[in-house]
This record gives sequence, C-alpha cells and structure tokens, in this order.
Amino acid sequence: MAYRDLILLLHPIIVIVVVYPLIGIVINRALQVRHRRLQVATEGKSKIQPVVGQEHVKVGGWLAISVFGITLLALANGIFGKIADNQVWSKMPFQVLLIVVLFGVTIAAFFFLHKARHNTWRAIFAILSGMGLVVLGCQDGVYRQTDRWYISHYYYGIVAALLMIISVAIVQTIYKDRSNRWRKVHIILNIAALLLFLGQGITGARSLLEISLNWQEPYVQQLYEQQCETKPCKVEALLTPSSH
Repeated sequence: MAYRDLILLLHPIIVIVVVYPLIGIVINRALQVRHRRLQVATEGKSKIQPVVGQEHVKVGGWLAISVFGITLLALANGIFGKIADNQVWSKMPFQVLLIVVLFGVTIAAFFFLHKARHNTWRAIFAILSGMGLVVLGCQDGVYRQTDRWYISHYYYGIVAALLMIISVAIVQTIYKDRSNRWRKVHIILNIAALLLFLGQGITGARSLLEISLNWQEPYVQQLYEQQCETKPCKVEALLTPSSH
C-alpha cells in the first residue's frame, strides 16, 4: 500500500478513534447540563455537579479542533496529491506557494479564534477560518461530487466544519446572553451538525469504495477507456477526483 493510501486512511481512522467518541461525550455533557438547569429551576438544586458545564465546553472545543483538523487533512491529501501527480510545483510554483500559505493562514486563524476574547476578533478569525476551508475545498484534487452535492461527503464535511467554527465563535456570547437566544442558536446549529456527522458516516464509507487505491488507478482507468470504445462516452479523468 502506497503512502498516499495510508494518508487517505488516516482520515477515517481519526474520525472513528477520535471524533465520534468526542461527539458522544459532548452529547452526554450537553444533556447533563440541560437536566441540571431544569432541576435547579424547578427544585432549586441538582445532584449533577456544576463542573459539567465546563466539561461540555472543553470537550466541545476538542471536537471542533478535531473536525477542523481532519477536514484540512482530507483537503491536503487531495490537493497535494494532485500537485505531486502533475508536478505542478515545477510548472506553477507560485500557485503551490499560495496554497501552502493559505493552509497556514487558515490554521493560524482557527488558532487565534480559540485565543480571542473580544467578539469582533472572534468574528474576524471565524470568517477567515471558514473562508480558508471553502477556498481550499475549491482546489483541484478534492473529491467533491458536485453533481451529487446532496449526498456528497465533501459538502457534508465542509458544512459540519463551518458549524464547528461558528460554535467556537459564539461560545463566549452564550454565557453572557441572559435571554438565552444564543443558546438556542447553539442548540440548533449543533443538532444540524449531528445530523451531518451521521450522514458523513454513510457517505464516507461510500467514498472509500469510490476512490481507487494508488495501485488500482491504472486498471480502473484502462477499464473505463475500454468501455468508452464500445459506446460513446465522455472520458472523465478518474485520477483527478475533482472532476466528479
């Protein structure tokens, strides 16, 4: 198995080992926080410790970092794999440099988003992080399946990552808002993210079957070209997932 295939498998491995367990912990802590709040409101006290709220925020931050990280990993695998295959660095070195800089800026923006305390700066870094993911996702080599965007693993993942960025950006505001408006927004966004994570489990398994391993690609391409000899068809570049 080639190193690119191993890198490709890192994405689902990290999701299974890290992300989905964190999702379970975050949901558990969120339910405990809500149960404690209701008990205090009705009974004046609760057996659930107040620290559960801090745990929910902390694990939620780890989840956001994990989702952001594996999204960048998947994008980097596709983009730099395409660059290596076509030797883009020798033809368009400035474009490659811009992509590397964009990765760095996106990571830096997400890092400072976690450190920022003022709402304005949090909004700025959230926008920069989100824009970085979207622009990187538009590069050649990314397996997007735009023609089937409604069941695309890429689009589910990008939207889920953007929702994680928004959740990090508004977490400070939630605890300052006495009207609970931002808390409701937070709940709605994360329910949507949970549904996307469930969808990603399905679409991700399908994508692993659709993306050929490195040693399989020449044979898949040959079979496709043979099929096109028997009937008219448009020969798609199977080795460039961005064409799908």
